Amino acid sequence: MNPEFLDGWLARLTGGDALLALVLQVFIVVLAVVVANFFLRRVLARLDERTRLTATPWDNALVSAARKPMALMAWIIGLAFAARMVQSHADAALFEAVGPIRTVGVIACLTWFLVCFISNVQDGVIKQRMARGESIDRTTVDAIGKLLRVSVLITAVLVGLQSLGFSISGVLAFGGIGGIAVGFAAKDMLANFFGGLMVYLDRPFVVGEWIRSSDKEIEGTVEEIGWRLTRIRTFDKRPLYVPNAIFTQITVENPSRMSNRRIYETVGLRYADIDKVADVVADIKRMLREHPEIDQAQTMIVNFTQFAASSLDIMVYTFTVTTGWVAFHEVKQDVMLKIADIVARHGAEIAFPTRTVHLESAIDTVAVAQAPAAG
Repeated sequence: MNPEFLDGWLARLTGGDALLALVLQVFIVVLAVVVANFFLRRVLARLDERTRLTATPWDNALVSAARKPMALMAWIIGLAFAARMVQSHADAALFEAVGPIRTVGVIACLTWFLVCFISNVQDGVIKQRMARGESIDRTTVDAIGKLLRVSVLITAVLVGLQSLGFSISGVLAFGGIGGIAVGFAAKDMLANFFGGLMVYLDRPFVVGEWIRSSDKEIEGTVEEIGWRLTRIRTFDKRPLYVPNAIFTQITVENPSRMSNRRIYETVGLRYADIDKVADVVADIKRMLREHPEIDQAQTMIVNFTQFAASSLDIMVYTFTVTTGWVAFHEVKQDVMLKIADIVARHGAEIAFPTRTVHLESAIDTVAVAQAPAAG
């Protein structure tokens, strides 16, 4: 709408009263913004409901991200237009800030929209893949989303400074000099940032994996890898927040990526069952060869290894197919019970710590005591 045309039309309507014409101008603009905002919200709400039913996450992410920023942008543009009308009738220096404020507001709304759009797409892709039962690398998706959001924010700041009349080259030069001072002042923060970056690049673990460290008291499931902290849920369900710089200084074990789980047990038989040891060893080995949950491609050792203090020790060393913690213990229980059945079937027994005391007969003891001393 042309402000000069509106001025002339309102001047004829109000009989030349400039103040009344100005008030009517502002009222009409504000009313138009309210009406436009009302219809804009209704339209976007309808589109949001329809796009939720589509198969692709892109359209819903776009509409959902645009709802609040577009409504705010309508108010910014409308109020800036009304302020421009007031500025044409007043010489106050305050109105000179209307243009820069409008520019910054529009840039902020666009930045808000892009950041929300990236987050919505990120969440939508994850939910869609999970609904289909497909595997998804959440760590990579989170890293890409964070990098895109940071890029949008940096670009928005530079565009905003350029729009306000600042020299970008000067700002970048100042940032290069000031970055040294900031680096010394925030070295721990930067160490955590680059530690998180190394985790994203080297990928020693991802979200959802079980990790532990023998250097630190760290063990649990990774829930989130941030730019400064990594959140780990311990097995007693407490959150553990670890600065990312720690992972560049410690050894991290990732049990979630093991190929097999190991059964390593020692079965002790009584010394009285020495004649049955060979048959027990052969049957245990045969049982493991036929067990469907034992990986036959891995090392398998079943041998009589030593004469212990109170038992004849048989080493059982093998690997399960499953790597699941709960399923592994089910398999191990089944193997141990079958070993116990094999031992019992051969008439042997599992040894327990015992001690045998040999005593001389009472007659021999008395005879020795009464024997005359050698003369």
